[in-house]
Amino acid sequence: MSSVAKYRCVEVLETVGCDDFEIGLLPVLRHLCVSAESADPKNWGRAFDIAVERFGESIGLPAAHGLNKAVLALFACRDGGPDVNDPLCPKANRDITDDEVQFLSMIHHMRRDNSAAARSAVAFVTRGRMDPALIRSGLTFANRFPAGMGRHARVVGRPKLSVVA
Repeated sequence: MSSVAKYRCVEVLETVGCDDFEIGLLPVLRHLCVSAESADPKNWGRAFDIAVERFGESIGLPAAHGLNKAVLALFACRDGGPDVNDPLCPKANRDITDDEVQFLSMIHHMRRDNSAAARSAVAFVTRGRMDPALIRSGLTFANRFPAGMGRHARVVGRPKLSVVA
């Protein structure tokens, strides 16, 4: 048994079935939501920095960008946006809101092509509205980052040229 206790937010996301990638999106999600709500570019930049630190530049930047599209779609269809914890408060970061759980659950189920569960999560975060822009942005994210792409998956990079004699 580990001497370090897990934060409740990690335990809740593990209960939902989220993998390390999805759990790693939580601080990025929080910064993006605060940025969208306050129009503070510092939070937007922090979100991208956190994603790059966690996943590397080749995965972190497109992940933060794709997640930002979904966050903006959520703000566009829901007055006031989702309820998220303050990303800069250490005590608040230990817990998780229902909106954060459902948003990451939506991403989780979309990445696994589980339509019924994803639809339920979309309905929760949008307060009953099946918003096409949110669904499209979530599915685009899921298509770009499908489940099963672990750390040891083959990284596709630039083609390397070599001389063949």
